[in-house]
Amino acid sequence: MATLDRDVVIIGAGPTGLTAALELRKAGKSVAVLEARDRVGGRTWTGEVGGATLEIGGQWISPDQTALYSLLEELGIETYERHKAGASVFVAPDGARTEFTGEDFPVDAATVAEMRRLTAELDVLAAEVDPDRPWEHPRAAELDRVSFHHWLRGLSGDEAACDNIGMFIAGGMLTKPAHTFSALQAVLMAASAGAFSHLVDDEFILDRRVVGTMQGVSLAMAERLGDAVHLNNPVLRLEWDADGVTAHGADTTVRARRAILAVPPNLYSRISYEPCLPRRQQVAHQHQSMGLVIKVHAVYPTPFWRDKGLSGTCFGPGALVQEVYDNTFHGDSRGTLVGFVSDVKADELFALDAGERRARVLASIAGFLGDEALNPDVYYESDFGSEEWTRGAYATSYDLGGLLRFGPGQTDPVGAVHFASSDLAGAGYQHVDGAVRMGRRAAARIAAELDGSAYDESYDGAAPAFGLKPAGA
Repeated sequence: MATLDRDVVIIGAGPTGLTAALELRKAGKSVAVLEARDRVGGRTWTGEVGGATLEIGGQWISPDQTALYSLLEELGIETYERHKAGASVFVAPDGARTEFTGEDFPVDAATVAEMRRLTAELDVLAAEVDPDRPWEHPRAAELDRVSFHHWLRGLSGDEAACDNIGMFIAGGMLTKPAHTFSALQAVLMAASAGAFSHLVDDEFILDRRVVGTMQGVSLAMAERLGDAVHLNNPVLRLEWDADGVTAHGADTTVRARRAILAVPPNLYSRISYEPCLPRRQQVAHQHQSMGLVIKVHAVYPTPFWRDKGLSGTCFGPGALVQEVYDNTFHGDSRGTLVGFVSDVKADELFALDAGERRARVLASIAGFLGDEALNPDVYYESDFGSEEWTRGAYATSYDLGGLLRFGPGQTDPVGAVHFASSDLAGAGYQHVDGAVRMGRRAAARIAAELDGSAYDESYDGAAPAFGLKPAGA
């Protein structure tokens, strides 16, 4: 058992923890990063399956994600545009299939008008909300006591419009049924991306990918940190007080002046705290939970949908696989599709054996793109819900009333212990961009504390706290 003395111990080697470690190093602080897994990257993860490179975890970048872009610049990592050319496909709840172009789903004119009106309503609210402080909105209490499902239906009697709009937040982002989270939580999701309009625009929110994959960002940071990163070291016991901490990993113990918990809130309870955390923290963490989604990858000899003039982008609010996208890897001549099965549909699918699950998923994708989709060379299901150190996807969100009740204190330090993850972000919430912002903010706050200087509460983490140092500098 090695025992280390450091300024800061960081628990979790995902994008948040590694970003915080890099920033603290720039500030002249010594760090140790303890990671439970045998890899870095957290919820970003690349796998080689059947000779195909698959991004098992998070992967896309949108134009508003300036924090992530600044980190990529610092690391010397490039991006490439996702394939978008061609018509999209919409499958209605009655099974009718339509190819379409443009922003509007091919539904009746009245439903299109209602979807536009609901989008405008959400855009207005998103523009009024500070994503770092959604609980300060004048209507926060009202919005946090009603589910997103019921809030939409209070605005519109068009069930199809409500279902279509709800799909982008419930299935596409929070991966929970829309009746289980509040309208305020949905507005936060929209505000975190700059507008609800951005969430419904796949060409914006899924704009680009990373050359070398998103996990490659964490790998590049870990390379710079070298032996400061300790894998296979789950922290199950943390002693703390106002002056410092002792974090006990599997074979490494770290004594430090400060700690950052850079893991999702649903994992905070895996740690035994000595003394235990204050009651408010313990209760708050029980109101934050993961959603559930199956990310399905299917690799074909060629991107056959492109020959049909299709982009590979597909939507089906009533389908088993509600969203499908062209996910062909950079430089690969083969074609890859990625599809998503969320919340209760994922529950139903996991009740089946692997063979039946595959058959049903591929049949759903074939309903969009044709029978060629039934026989991929490679098929893989990303299942973070069964992973010990994640336990769901994509990130945690609060139950009804939880955001207003517990949100204001969610990043308040407890003694020497600080909390940071994409789950706690405002801008970039649930995304790697939010992880980067939270890592930078935690590092800046701790550096200020250790130096006895003032921390700038307005710092949003969009740019590095301690200067941009490009690759090779």
